[in-house]
Amino acid sequence: MRKTAELGFFLAVALILSYVESLIPITFGIPGIKLGLPNLIVVLLLFGQRYGAKEALLVNGMRIVLSGFMFSNLYAILYALAGAAFSFIAMLIGKRLRCFSVIGVSVLGGVFHNIGQAVVAMIVVETFAVSYYIPFLIVAGMITGAFLGLIVMEIIPYLDRYRQCSR
Repeated sequence: MRKTAELGFFLAVALILSYVESLIPITFGIPGIKLGLPNLIVVLLLFGQRYGAKEALLVNGMRIVLSGFMFSNLYAILYALAGAAFSFIAMLIGKRLRCFSVIGVSVLGGVFHNIGQAVVAMIVVETFAVSYYIPFLIVAGMITGAFLGLIVMEIIPYLDRYRQCSR
């Protein structure tokens, strides 16, 4: 019961971060670049003591569908699900290989999220011209992934302390 409540809390925070991100007017001249704030929750769940891949996948999937219907449209959900699938698989592999830190796993997530969205864009618009954006998307994913990874590294000790105190 407690775990369900905590996962509900994480979902709520992820939805709030999605909303906050939708309010930030960042334009780099390349469509689709975002900070990826809700991915903080995914990385936290992947590296948390009490949670793992199943919980991260569940919360992220629910967040994408709910935030998609609340803040955007069906196409945005399609792009987000593709990016999340690529990102999640890359982060899971990176974590299981044990050769990446929290920051490294977060960078993998950022890069592969953008690649997943570019692949869907190529399919939707039926052209490979979108592939010219991929180098820029990779750099953006590396920067935002590193930034989010640093934040997660700062949050994890507090989260672990909370769990020890609440037992």
